[in-house]
Amino acid sequence: MGQSGRSRYQKRARAQAQLRNLEAYAAQPHSFVFTRGSAGRSLRQLSLDVRRVMEPLTATRLQVRKKNSLKDCVAVAGPLGVTHFLILSKTESSVYLKLMRLPGGPTLTFQIHKYTLVRDVVSSLRRHRMHEQQFAHPPLLVLNSFGPQGMHVKLMATMFQNLFPSINVHKVNLNTIKRCLLINYNHDSQELDFRHYSIKVVPVGASRGMKKLLQEKFPNMSRLQDISELLAMGAGLSESEGEPDGEYNITKLPQAVAGRGNMQAQQSAIRLTEIGPRMTLQLIKIQEGVGDGNVLFHSFVHKTETELQAILAAKEKKLQLKVQRQDQQAGNVQRKREQREAHKKKSLAGMKRARKEANGDSDAEDPGTTSEAGGTSQPDEEDDVEYFRQAVGEEPDDDMFPVAKRRRSAGKHHRKELRSGQGRGGNWRPPKLQGRPRGAQPKQGPRATAQGQRQGRPSRRGT
Repeated sequence: MGQSGRSRYQKRARAQAQLRNLEAYAAQPHSFVFTRGSAGRSLRQLSLDVRRVMEPLTATRLQVRKKNSLKDCVAVAGPLGVTHFLILSKTESSVYLKLMRLPGGPTLTFQIHKYTLVRDVVSSLRRHRMHEQQFAHPPLLVLNSFGPQGMHVKLMATMFQNLFPSINVHKVNLNTIKRCLLINYNHDSQELDFRHYSIKVVPVGASRGMKKLLQEKFPNMSRLQDISELLAMGAGLSESEGEPDGEYNITKLPQAVAGRGNMQAQQSAIRLTEIGPRMTLQLIKIQEGVGDGNVLFHSFVHKTETELQAILAAKEKKLQLKVQRQDQQAGNVQRKREQREAHKKKSLAGMKRARKEANGDSDAEDPGTTSEAGGTSQPDEEDDVEYFRQAVGEEPDDDMFPVAKRRRSAGKHHRKELRSGQGRGGNWRPPKLQGRPRGAQPKQGPRATAQGQRQGRPSRRGT
């Protein structure tokens, strides 16, 4: 057999690179997106669209049943390295989105005023750009107008930034940036605009005809006399294809980008196409922990310092009662364990005493015996029994010779065990006798009959 194509060094380097990739993937933030409560069809579809935004660092095929509680999800998220929960719920009045940081919180609750699904956004566009290669890498997060407006605004910005992996602008590969997630904060209405775009890079400085030639779909030139007509006048092109790009989206590329004409150090235009979903959010409250904890901020409820102190005192009392119940439960468990140990020792002592009495080794005096008889040996007791049997001609009573009676009963029990095969295995059988008893007739079977017939015939050796 021939040697493999890779050397030992190449195999080792490949294994080390795979290990580094796995470690880097595990260090990135991961998320679960699911619904809770009685969610309708539109809300479930919205959760699937939000999963699409969070790909590939989310569980795409996650299924959460009604019987699964939040503690079950938290227990599963730990071994899988999940860092965030995005939970959608619905009430009679509105729709809510909860953003949780695992394992210690905080929890941000948003009210969804308006939302639009992906299929509705795509159907409203004349041309949409959405393909599977765009979801192979996480989107580029853009936060707008998150200034120094308060601690709750800074906390919102930090939570959104931690949802996605950080980017090193000096080492990032532009070919991995195919999508953009824009979150805009409005200070007047205190609402968040959630938008999801697809990124396209096209070269700048060429005519409309040259741009058309650089695209994958070649234009129709059946009515043209020469290709120069296409390059000079752009005949046969629609107005939307020839829209000029402004200074707001033209930049010089620091590296080559996938696409025809996108070369390094050349000017190209960045075009965004919305692919959905679209949401309008408003922050309601911020809590400590995962789902339950002190309310750090609330948009509608403002409490005084006295009310806050009363709430903290009530919670502290509740925690003390919980610790007291835990201590009481631990004491009850220890007491029951000690009772079980004492009962076990008492049972073992009783079993040992019963075994001694059954074997005749008990120190208690047997009824019907005198102190002088207690010192006699077992052979003398058996001689007395035999003498009584020969002199009287009857068996003695049970209470006359108790030691001999126990010995006879033990011997009978031992012989019974030998007959039943106990002590030598369940398949033990007594050995067969080698000879046949005197006077017994042999078993008459087909083989014996055949032997008798052979014996009646004359032997051929003697002839």
